[in-house]
Amino acid sequence: MTARDDEPQASGIESTPDITVATEKKPRPRSAKTTRGNILRAAKKIFSKDGYDGARVDKISKAAKSYDSLIYYYFGSKEKLFVEVLEAAYKDIFEAEQKLPLDLSDPVGSLRKIVEFPFRYYLANPEIIVLLGTENLHKGKHIAKSKTADQYARPAIAILKQVVQRGAEMGKFRNDVDCEKLYIAMTSLGYFYVSNRYTFSSFLNTDLMEQDNVDAWAGYVSDLLLKSVLK
Repeated sequence: MTARDDEPQASGIESTPDITVATEKKPRPRSAKTTRGNILRAAKKIFSKDGYDGARVDKISKAAKSYDSLIYYYFGSKEKLFVEVLEAAYKDIFEAEQKLPLDLSDPVGSLRKIVEFPFRYYLANPEIIVLLGTENLHKGKHIAKSKTADQYARPAIAILKQVVQRGAEMGKFRNDVDCEKLYIAMTSLGYFYVSNRYTFSSFLNTDLMEQDNVDAWAGYVSDLLLKSVLK
């Protein structure tokens, strides 16, 4: 396909001064934004299912109801498409975290919400586990080429710092809390549980995805990390 999907299409009917020809109304072509969005969503599913190496451009274009040529037109290559999928995944996490109902007058309760957030998010969006696992198998070489990834991690840590600082000012939290390490700890504990849910369910002879087990782990993680912060 050589024409852009957002280019207007000619009707193929010539008009004359004396004759009005009724033509069947054709659906409007999809915009470039819609096409890119469809490709990104399809790519996220395929990369999550097949990994980076197993994901094929033709499979992604088919899932997006698009064309291989449009993937190369909008993204340049499979690698650049994967980078954008990762960027979109990080953006989605940060935007969801921004919506947390935090109350700085209650830093303990707010910190619990922040600490439990990654775990709850991974449970609701398990495809992110596969995407991050795939990228770590590639030693982060794709995300290292991103120009926007750090725009999401830093603000997330800034929110955490704000809550911790407020707690310290109120005399509830220590003054020497390392928020970057706290951020790594809370994301790691959530990530590990979800990424190993099947194997540990077998080892422990219990279903880690049962709601009681999920809630118990969320509470355990928040209690554990709060103890490292409280005076």
